[in-house]
Amino acid sequence: MRQEPSTSRRGIRWVRRARAALSGLLAGYAALAFAELVSAFVRPQAGPVVAVGSAAIDRTPAPLKDWAIRHFGTDDKLVLQLGILAALAVLAILLGLLALAHRRTGAAGVLVFGVVGAAAALSRPDSTSAADALPSVAGALAGGLLLHWLAGRSAATGPLDAAPVVRPGGDRPVAADDTVGPAATPREPGWDRRGFLVAATAAAAASTGAGALGRSLNGSRGRDAVASRANVVLPAPGSPATPAPGGARLRIPGVSPFMTPTEDFYRVDTALVVPKVDATTWRLRIHGKGVTRPVSLSFDDLLRRELVERDITLTCVSNEVGGPYVGNARWIGVRLADLLAECGVTPPSKGGPADQLVARSVDGMTIGSPVDDVMDGRDALLAVGMNGRPLPFEHGFPVRMVVPGLYGYVSACKWIQDIELTTFDAYDPYWVKRDWARRAPVKTQSRIDTPKPFARPRAGTVMVAGVAWAQHRGVREVEVRVDDGPWQRAHLAAEDTVDTWRQWSFPWQADKGGHTLTVRATDGTGQVQTARRARTIPDGASGRHSVVVTVD
Repeated sequence: MRQEPSTSRRGIRWVRRARAALSGLLAGYAALAFAELVSAFVRPQAGPVVAVGSAAIDRTPAPLKDWAIRHFGTDDKLVLQLGILAALAVLAILLGLLALAHRRTGAAGVLVFGVVGAAAALSRPDSTSAADALPSVAGALAGGLLLHWLAGRSAATGPLDAAPVVRPGGDRPVAADDTVGPAATPREPGWDRRGFLVAATAAAAASTGAGALGRSLNGSRGRDAVASRANVVLPAPGSPATPAPGGARLRIPGVSPFMTPTEDFYRVDTALVVPKVDATTWRLRIHGKGVTRPVSLSFDDLLRRELVERDITLTCVSNEVGGPYVGNARWIGVRLADLLAECGVTPPSKGGPADQLVARSVDGMTIGSPVDDVMDGRDALLAVGMNGRPLPFEHGFPVRMVVPGLYGYVSACKWIQDIELTTFDAYDPYWVKRDWARRAPVKTQSRIDTPKPFARPRAGTVMVAGVAWAQHRGVREVEVRVDDGPWQRAHLAAEDTVDTWRQWSFPWQADKGGHTLTVRATDGTGQVQTARRARTIPDGASGRHSVVVTVD
């Protein structure tokens, strides 16, 4: 009676599937590695992960984008990239399994993803030529060919029914239709097992080498930019910042420092790869409606102009009530209003034809600002320095816009390279197309920094403290309420300027038990911070910040 070695047959199937899955992963790895290498000869932003990730950001609904910023903060881009890689890994495994039965179909599947990557790269607003498709196409070809080859290796043992078997205790193979004992097991040819391992190892090594070379070459492309920043010497400002009053800084543990260190300053943007722009080749073009004298300026042209230095607090529109996306820094740059006036620009309040200034970044971002706000006398800057040093790449080197009193998405263009004067009716910039408001002055807000939510301070005097801001209007008063009690005035630190936040403190005589602390601010116009809760979309969050504590 013939006995089928069903358990071993299933084992061989699982081995083949495991090899197929590994083949798919190696093919995906090869595709990304060779795409990285080719992107070094095109531009880093044309790589498939960056291109697809950027396209995903562009097409993500505003509420989901806002959710990602709230939950992941400045790590949102890392989370997106890891998510893309995880999805690609799953798809690569599925293609590997498909290739086990249909080699050509599985390999063709890799090419499809290459087409998707190429389309994403070409759809980017900063794409300048068809060459941006090359990294994805080249990577897909490398991955598809490798999968086709490895799929043949992983399934090269032939039909299971023809597999040789070995009797227990012996090495003599017998025909598959021989009657064998229950312990007889099918055995794959040893050369195939070794051949697959050699092929897989070689493929992994070649891919790793290609990826490492690509990263090295891409890194070298940014070295000129890094060198140009290292060589920048910021001239002394012709209009230095007035020293902040001594009373502007409260020495209370837990309160945000009056001046935010550069390394702690928030970063919210859509760039998956931080642009590294060479200051020696950078140019800024100013043109458009009502511009009678268009200009193209170099970085040195800006440095030769009178520089002004100002302390300005910036706020991101994605900042929830009590959120962290606000910071105060000392900026140095050129007055944007002076440049526009020299180009013949007249604000619409004085009869000018353009009411919107559209700033364009090197990565294709477009940001629209009201011309009246930029030219009303506030310290709107083309900033070249931050906290005494050239701008970091993450914050816009070589040049960015800073406009006090407006949320960043309508004012703070990083890596700026073009300014066009137009109208709000004629053009919708990036965020307006995604349902954010066209005009977005910063709302009056205040935040409790200490005690933290769910803290357990001891009964007695507990120092409640934080910051409040209402850029370009200033903060007149801050009040604190304990539970449902009356509003009580807090101590305000001295004001630096109406464009900076103010620290505040309130000595609370705390009784044991659970309590809710709430804060509100009054701006320089007398407007009290609203209690009406609103989400960040479309023009910034509103409401009052509260923390719950338990006093022991």
